Amino acid sequence: MFHLHQSLEYYLYPYPVDMRKSFYTLSGVVSLEMQRDVRGGEVFIFINRQQNIMKILHMEYAGLVIYHKKLDSGRFRLPQYDPTTGSMTVKWSDLVLIVKSVKPRKLKLKTY
Repeated sequence: MFHLHQSLEYYLYPYPVDMRKSFYTLSGVVSLEMQRDVRGGEVFIFINRQQNIMKILHMEYAGLVIYHKKLDSGRFRLPQYDPTTGSMTVKWSDLVLIVKSVKPRKLKLKTY
Protein backbone atom coordinates (compact mmCIF):
# COMPACT_ATOMS: atom_id res chain seq x y z
CA MET A 1 0.00 0.00 0.00
CA PHE A 2 1.21 3.50 -0.87
CA HIS A 3 1.40 5.59 2.34
CA LEU A 4 2.78 8.92 1.11
CA HIS A 5 0.53 11.95 1.46
CA GLN A 6 0.59 15.71 1.98
CA SER A 7 0.70 15.68 5.79
CA LEU A 8 4.19 14.11 5.89
CA GLU A 9 7.49 16.01 5.89
CA TYR A 10 9.73 15.48 2.84
CA TYR A 11 13.48 16.00 2.55
CA LEU A 12 15.46 15.96 -0.68
CA TYR A 13 19.11 14.93 -0.38
CA PRO A 14 21.03 17.55 -2.45
CA TYR A 15 23.81 15.28 -3.80
CA PRO A 16 23.72 12.39 -6.30
CA VAL A 17 23.32 8.99 -4.67
CA ASP A 18 24.55 5.61 -5.84
CA MET A 19 21.30 3.76 -6.52
CA ARG A 20 22.81 0.44 -5.44
CA LYS A 21 22.25 1.67 -1.88
CA SER A 22 19.37 0.06 -0.07
CA PHE A 23 17.63 0.33 3.31
CA TYR A 24 20.59 0.41 5.67
CA THR A 25 22.99 2.49 3.59
CA LEU A 26 20.31 5.06 2.74
CA SER A 27 19.40 5.15 6.43
CA GLY A 28 23.07 5.91 7.12
CA VAL A 29 22.94 8.84 4.68
CA VAL A 30 19.84 10.12 6.48
CA SER A 31 21.39 9.97 9.94
CA LEU A 32 25.02 10.90 9.18
CA GLU A 33 24.73 13.41 6.36
CA MET A 34 21.18 14.77 6.61
CA GLN A 35 21.23 14.82 10.44
CA ARG A 36 17.70 13.35 10.60
CA ASP A 37 16.19 10.24 12.21
CA VAL A 38 14.81 7.77 9.68
CA ARG A 39 12.43 6.40 12.34
CA GLY A 40 10.74 9.79 12.78
CA GLY A 41 8.18 9.19 10.03
CA GLU A 42 9.70 11.71 7.63
CA VAL A 43 10.22 10.93 3.95
CA PHE A 44 13.66 11.07 2.31
CA ILE A 45 14.17 11.53 -1.43
CA PHE A 46 17.33 10.50 -3.27
CA ILE A 47 18.23 11.06 -6.94
CA ASN A 48 21.12 9.63 -8.96
CA ARG A 49 23.69 11.66 -10.91
CA GLN A 50 21.86 11.32 -14.23
CA GLN A 51 18.60 12.37 -12.53
CA ASN A 52 16.69 9.48 -14.03
CA ILE A 53 16.33 7.28 -10.94
CA MET A 54 14.63 8.25 -7.68
CA LYS A 55 14.43 6.36 -4.41
CA ILE A 56 12.16 7.44 -1.59
CA LEU A 57 12.84 6.06 1.90
CA HIS A 58 10.06 6.08 4.49
CA MET A 59 9.44 4.37 7.83
CA GLU A 60 5.92 3.00 7.83
CA TYR A 61 3.96 0.96 10.36
CA ALA A 62 5.71 -2.36 9.81
CA GLY A 63 9.17 -1.06 8.85
CA LEU A 64 11.21 0.73 6.21
CA VAL A 65 9.86 1.07 2.68
CA ILE A 66 11.71 2.13 -0.48
CA TYR A 67 9.78 3.49 -3.42
CA HIS A 68 11.92 3.24 -6.56
CA LYS A 69 11.22 5.00 -9.86
CA LYS A 70 13.39 4.67 -12.97
CA LEU A 71 12.62 6.75 -16.03
CA ASP A 72 12.89 5.17 -19.48
CA SER A 73 13.85 8.54 -20.90
CA GLY A 74 14.19 12.10 -19.66
CA ARG A 75 15.24 13.44 -16.27
CA PHE A 76 13.50 14.50 -13.10
CA ARG A 77 13.07 18.27 -12.97
CA LEU A 78 14.50 19.21 -9.58
CA PRO A 79 13.84 22.48 -7.75
CA GLN A 80 16.70 24.94 -7.21
CA TYR A 81 18.48 24.24 -3.93
CA ASP A 82 21.64 25.02 -2.01
CA PRO A 83 23.89 21.94 -2.21
CA THR A 84 25.86 23.03 0.88
CA THR A 85 22.95 22.05 3.11
CA GLY A 86 22.45 18.50 4.32
CA SER A 87 18.93 18.34 2.90
CA MET A 88 16.19 20.46 1.39
CA THR A 89 12.66 20.52 2.72
CA VAL A 90 10.09 19.93 0.00
CA LYS A 91 6.30 19.81 0.08
CA TRP A 92 4.09 17.00 -1.15
CA SER A 93 3.13 19.16 -4.13
CA ASP A 94 6.86 19.65 -4.93
CA LEU A 95 7.41 15.89 -4.94
CA VAL A 96 4.44 15.41 -7.26
CA LEU A 97 5.86 18.07 -9.60
CA ILE A 98 9.29 16.43 -9.56
CA VAL A 99 7.75 13.09 -10.55
CA LYS A 100 5.35 14.52 -13.15
CA SER A 101 7.48 17.29 -14.68
CA VAL A 102 10.05 15.13 -16.40
CA LYS A 103 12.18 17.12 -18.81
CA PRO A 104 13.26 15.31 -21.95
CA ARG A 105 16.93 14.71 -22.57
CA LYS A 106 18.54 16.43 -25.49
CA LEU A 107 19.23 13.90 -28.18
CA LYS A 108 22.80 13.60 -29.32
CA LEU A 109 23.14 12.65 -32.94
CA LYS A 110 25.86 10.19 -33.75
CA THR A 111 28.06 11.13 -36.65
CA TYR A 112 29.77 8.44 -38.64
